[in-house]
Amino acid sequence: MARLVTENGHTVDVARTLDEAHAAIRVVEYDVVVLDLTLPDGDGRDVLSAIRARKSNTLVLVLTAQGDVVSRVRTLNAGADDYITKPVDDDELIARVRALGRRAGQIHEETLTAGNLRLEAASLTLTIDGRLVAVPPREFSALSILMARQGQVLRREKLEQAVYSFDSEVTVNAVEATISRLRRRLDAAGATVDIVAMRGIGYVLAERAPCC
Repeated sequence: MARLVTENGHTVDVARTLDEAHAAIRVVEYDVVVLDLTLPDGDGRDVLSAIRARKSNTLVLVLTAQGDVVSRVRTLNAGADDYITKPVDDDELIARVRALGRRAGQIHEETLTAGNLRLEAASLTLTIDGRLVAVPPREFSALSILMARQGQVLRREKLEQAVYSFDSEVTVNAVEATISRLRRRLDAAGATVDIVAMRGIGYVLAERAPCC
């Protein structure tokens, strides 16, 4: 499931137990959590309760074999945003994750535009002046969130969370290296936007001023 969601343009952390889940939500403000209720060391609703107790904006999709009405009502009343019963079709799972992601502000629209860039979230494609440009997954994730929030400063920590999972080997300058490669790729393709570094804060995507 993690591989499926990753292949569809999302950065994923996997928690296999309640303890791992509690540790993860303490350090990362996730856009979406896909939560199984039956975990090896307890009830997944404990994680849901912890998320809601923290006043977090994280949206929770419960994915479980417990399909009876009582379980659904109990879970939705506890603060779940969506509920789906296993087994689930791959396309339906991705559609629900994407819908929650839009609500969370991860990607506001299926199609994002900035300058002469057009990014299609569903098909994971980028075109510049109508020409298809190949972009590696991490750079695509970074560009997606920058385009979704163009004109706004995106903090470095948020960008790192959006691009790298816990399992990734993240060096001190990993985000800077990703942004540097993305800048070169966009410049080579004739992009009319700039990724501007705000020293000590983060990055902002801005449309380039027309040349005199």
